[in-house]
Amino acid sequence: MKISVLLITIAIAFLITVLLSPIFIPFLRRLKFGQSIREEGPKSHQKKTGTPTMGGLMIVFSIVITSIIMALKAGAEGIGYEIWLLIFVLFGYGVLGFLDDYIKVAMKRNLGLTSKQKMAGQIVIALVFYFILQSQGFDTFIQIPGTSLQVELGWGYAILTIVMLVGASNAVNLTDGLDGLLAGTAAIAFGAFGILAWYGFPQNEVAIFSLAVVGALLGFLVFNAHPAKVFMGDTGSLALGGAIAAIAILTKLEIILVIIGGVFVIETLSVIIQVISFKTTGKRVFKMSPIHHHYELLGWSEWRVVTTFWLIGLVFAALGIYIEVGLN
Repeated sequence: MKISVLLITIAIAFLITVLLSPIFIPFLRRLKFGQSIREEGPKSHQKKTGTPTMGGLMIVFSIVITSIIMALKAGAEGIGYEIWLLIFVLFGYGVLGFLDDYIKVAMKRNLGLTSKQKMAGQIVIALVFYFILQSQGFDTFIQIPGTSLQVELGWGYAILTIVMLVGASNAVNLTDGLDGLLAGTAAIAFGAFGILAWYGFPQNEVAIFSLAVVGALLGFLVFNAHPAKVFMGDTGSLALGGAIAAIAILTKLEIILVIIGGVFVIETLSVIIQVISFKTTGKRVFKMSPIHHHYELLGWSEWRVVTTFWLIGLVFAALGIYIEVGLN
């Protein structure tokens, strides 16, 4: 597949999101779908109360439309199962996030879905994803990065699939705490997987989907960069988390996800460390978790925190690409 197809994919998704946002954002505002800011969060965030949320709907719409258009253009035999499977995961986790957001903003329940409801939905989607993969004869081994070693998991691959999709969706969701933070870091991570799917592990449809995500996120970033005019909400963050895990599985880069998604891993670990420390010793390791709030409370500007995390995301992405392409 020519690189021009991939560039066009990014451009189309970008334009759809940019053109849709000026229409959709006022619509969200009229519906009073405004973000409710947690009182225990940084005090500086209180001024963001009322900013339209659920902007993830634009992201999901742009990704789906762009992926289908470009897959039809690139595929001589129509659209393969990979695109439909990725759209299923994106849409499934997006619907779960939408319900969570809707309960928060429309029903005025600040916590949204209960943790059990959300977890059950995440597991069900992951299981459906796994069984569809198995119906296609998908391999159940994992590849050790930078080597030719493979480890066969058998039925254990079902457990890995659930852990990856549930874990990634929650990790990405935790990262969505500052203007432009998730949109930027996710665009970088999906870009890395797009490069690997195109160059390292030739899978045209996965590459198209990955770069459609990049374009949609860059378009969203135009309106989500500080000061944000719209937030993606759980509608966007859960959808993106599930999608990036699904891409890692389809490309057999399950372990590399931990590296390319290093920022998401760090954010999650900071929460785990904070909770364990406080429950066992009564002391906090960080001023606030996830860790991006820690740096805010140290006096860093929001823009400085975000751009620093983008840079770290770039380093992780480059490292992941190097391990898979440079060492093989």
